[in-house]
This record gives sequence, structure tokens and C-alpha cells, in this order.
Amino acid sequence: MHYLIIIFIIGILILVHEIGHLIAGRIMKIPIAVFSIGFGPKLMSRKIGETEFRISWIPLGGYVLPALASETEYFKIPIRRRMIFALGGPLANLILPVLLFSVVNFIQEGMTLAGLFIHPWSQTILQFNHIIMSLPLLFTHPGQLSGIVGIVSQGADFIAADMGKALWFTIIISLNLAVLNLLPIPGLDGGKIMLYLLEKIHPSVPRWQIPVTLAGLLLLFGIIIYVTVLDIQKYFT
Repeated sequence: MHYLIIIFIIGILILVHEIGHLIAGRIMKIPIAVFSIGFGPKLMSRKIGETEFRISWIPLGGYVLPALASETEYFKIPIRRRMIFALGGPLANLILPVLLFSVVNFIQEGMTLAGLFIHPWSQTILQFNHIIMSLPLLFTHPGQLSGIVGIVSQGADFIAADMGKALWFTIIISLNLAVLNLLPIPGLDGGKIMLYLLEKIHPSVPRWQIPVTLAGLLLLFGIIIYVTVLDIQKYFT
């Protein structure tokens, strides 16, 4: 049962991330053709207005696809608007912990003005900075990385049907998703922003967006396989 709760939480966090992109796209007047949770063939879908909302077979992430005729048309959108569109997802994963910290503070302290509206911001910033400071461990202790298998296993053990711990788990994973997606790796939101900034320096950068992004996605896919194998060795052998 605890494993299902963790999977549900991860699904909610992915949904929040993609909703962030959707809202940013709407604000920046970028039409959205597809809003997908997961990748690959669609499992189910429903069209609302001009946007098709779908759940796909591979539940690892998701995407928001602009309703544009070609890649060239997308790169005609001003860089500032594209950057805000890319920032929408990580920003949503940063805002959610603020709201959840309010709930945690309410449970622990009762209804106080500071606990509901002031402390959640400093708590979120503190945890966000802590995760950033821990980034070097990705390179110095790669064996401690965890993929989806490890997250589900450790998360299930951690929450143990405790509402407060479930909220803390959601906060930490949401902030980790924000930090991860802001890394300047092609294929991630931070990588897109980096390429958009380079576009300001040299206009030929858009021609390299697709091959560089594919290379970044292959790198990420390789990391996912690596940490999944580590998780399987750790928890099942």
C-alpha cells in the first residue's frame, strides 16, 4: 500500500510540473497541442479546446507540446517567452513545497500567521539551498544515486502511513525535481534555457538544438538505466 502512495505522489509531482509549463505557455501566448503525463503511445486522452490531455504508457516524466507547424515557427517566438515557458515546470515544483510547508506548520503548530504565510518561504529556500549544496555528491558518490525503484522503496519505508512524513517526502522530491530540471543539461528545462541564452550570442544555435537535445536525452536515459540497475542490486539481490 505504501508503494502505491509513493507512486501516486510522484505522479502528482509530474502533473504539477507539466501544469506549470501549461500555465506558463498560456501566459506567454504559446498555443499548446498536447499535455501528456508519461511518454510513448497514449493510454487515454481527452481534448479540451485546442489542447489534447493524455496519459501515456511510459510513466517516466511527461511533456507539453506547443501547437506550432514547425520547429522554425517555435524559434520565431521571442527568447524571453520561450525561457518563461521552460521555467514554468521547475517553478511549479518550487511553489508546491511552499504550500505544503504551510500544511506541515499547521499540523505541528496550529494556525499562526507566521507558520502559514511567512515561514514556508524561508523553509522552502533553506531546503532548496541544501539540495543545491548536495549536488557535488552526484559526482563524488555516484553509487548513492537512486532511481525510481530506490525512491519508491525508500519512500515507502520512510512514510510508513504517516501523514506528516508523506508531506515531507513530497516536499523533498518536488524540490529535487525543480533542481534536477534546472541543471544545464540538454533535454532538461535548464538545458533549454542555456541553449536559448546561447542563441542570443550566436543565431546559428537553433540548428543544433535537436541533435544536442537528443544527445542530452540519451545521457539522461543512460543515467536512469544506471541508477535503476544500482537500485535493483541494492534492494532485490
